[in-house]
Amino acid sequence: MIMRQDLVNDLERAGTTVSKKTISNTLCRHGLKSCTACKVPPLKPAYVQARLKFANDHLDDPDEEWEKVMWSDETKIELFGLNSTRRVWRKKKDEYNPKHTIPTVKHGVGNIILLGCFSAKGTGRLHHIEGRMDGAMYCEILDNNLLPSVRALKMGRGWVF
Repeated sequence: MIMRQDLVNDLERAGTTVSKKTISNTLCRHGLKSCTACKVPPLKPAYVQARLKFANDHLDDPDEEWEKVMWSDETKIELFGLNSTRRVWRKKKDEYNPKHTIPTVKHGVGNIILLGCFSAKGTGRLHHIEGRMDGAMYCEILDNNLLPSVRALKMGRGWVF
């Protein structure tokens, strides 16, 4: 990732003096805009390939199939201080390009971690995760939250996670 100030310094070393505003105007003329970098967890290449395969395998699934799917996700909420933000210059289609994102991690100090589930029929229970989550804790959370959520949303038989 290159900052505007880096460009100013590089051009100055090359004998050209420009301001950060001039660089911003030039980037705008080329279709880029200043945006806050998206925060994404770092993914191993194998996970990227698995997600791409899943998306391609289910690209043409009918809506009825998606109504049987229960998704889960976790999020980290910072309790103290500000989450670091970084501005990047990019086009809309490059929003999740690794060059324009900030890696995030799920565990740390001064935050809470929540795990929830949702489907086409609505949202399920939300669970506060205390301490580090291991496989046994994850299974317990699913037993205590996912299954009751499936029942409450009346997803019926044949649902998938």
